[in-house]
Amino acid sequence: MSETAPALQSVPGRRTAGESADVIVVGAGPSGSTVAYYLAQAGLDVLLLEKTAFPREKVCGDGLTPRAVKQLTAMGVSLDDKAWIRNHGLRIIGGGVRIELPWPELGEFPDFGLVRTRHDFDQILAERAVSAGARLLQRTNVTGPVVDPRSNRIVGVNAKDPDGEPVTYRAPLVVAADGNSSRLSVAMGIRKRDDRPMGVAVRTYFTSPRHDDDYLESWLELWDRSDGRDVLLPGYGWVFGVGDGTSNIGLGILNSTASFREVDYRALLRRWTDSMPAEWGFTQDNQQGPIRGAALPMGFNRTPHYTRGLLLVGDAGGMINPFNGEGIAYAMEAGHIAADVIVQAHARPTQQTRERTLLRYPRILSETYGGYYTLGRYFVKMLGQPEFMKYATKYGLPQRTLMRFTLKMLANLTEPTRGDAMDRVINGLSRIAPAA
Repeated sequence: MSETAPALQSVPGRRTAGESADVIVVGAGPSGSTVAYYLAQAGLDVLLLEKTAFPREKVCGDGLTPRAVKQLTAMGVSLDDKAWIRNHGLRIIGGGVRIELPWPELGEFPDFGLVRTRHDFDQILAERAVSAGARLLQRTNVTGPVVDPRSNRIVGVNAKDPDGEPVTYRAPLVVAADGNSSRLSVAMGIRKRDDRPMGVAVRTYFTSPRHDDDYLESWLELWDRSDGRDVLLPGYGWVFGVGDGTSNIGLGILNSTASFREVDYRALLRRWTDSMPAEWGFTQDNQQGPIRGAALPMGFNRTPHYTRGLLLVGDAGGMINPFNGEGIAYAMEAGHIAADVIVQAHARPTQQTRERTLLRYPRILSETYGGYYTLGRYFVKMLGQPEFMKYATKYGLPQRTLMRFTLKMLANLTEPTRGDAMDRVINGLSRIAPAA
């Protein structure tokens, strides 16, 4: 895997009760660091609180589509470092078919994707936030909100500093970027929705000659043949070359079938890699690190995204794309949207006008992603039908034009205006579908 990155130093700060900022961001993952970056760029005083210390490990496929690359470029992240491994598109395998689909050539997005491990990816974004002026405090574990009893609004957070001492930070606005569990959101009464899809991803690394593959590879058929069963699971496997001698191998499973809770995901990953060609090297002897897993909150599975001074971004707001399990691009996009809304609200002269502006945030998210995520929910339901999956892989994969359309649909890569016929169909479907 990637070489050990140098530790990112926290900005010195007074760890005493009463420290304040314009905005507190809880969590320095992709969404939190993006919010902090754009807020600091606009001149706001931002306190970015991270419970761990960089560099750190996160469960992820490490693959970035052109949609995520656009966000990295917008934040001024240099992509010249050799640790950024470029890829040309997606290779899909299923039903006895193997097809390579280049990323579409669009004006709205670059025509390449990237791979970089989360070991230092999040640190790179946090460094951008700090360079813009955000104050980062690492090993600062937020334990709950501070709520004004008169207004019932969040006005800060309680936390424990690196020494385990209690500390309070105050701000008129707080951004929850604290991941799928989002204890801050739960403490504010915002809970997950059961009518939204949820997934589970597990992955590990292997030393492999395929480490420099210039295509992301997706396997559409995941068979669980344990205990005499022969079950086609809703999800996909991936093989992403990291470029440092290792490949990221994993699988994602969706909750659209009854077998979702019965699967031993780590054992399934082991059985799947054992079935791979020996020359690829996906053996226990070549495994680098344990198999790790994480939840994939999809399709806005926690709402509202703004209430009582608290904005939700990234996994805290369930913003993973149901079509393909991509989370980083949407976390960063939502972070940028949230920052824009906060900056505008900060400039309003009264509490009433500030609140009116902040209420635009969930509306913008709904207008931007709502219809598309609804289509994604329908797609997840279809994936839960084994007969549909067998039919789709057998008859759909050989149709190259259909698969080009499918790639654009699943990766959400279209021109917003003046696109080709595929773009117009996808954009039209997203507009007419009910908002998530």
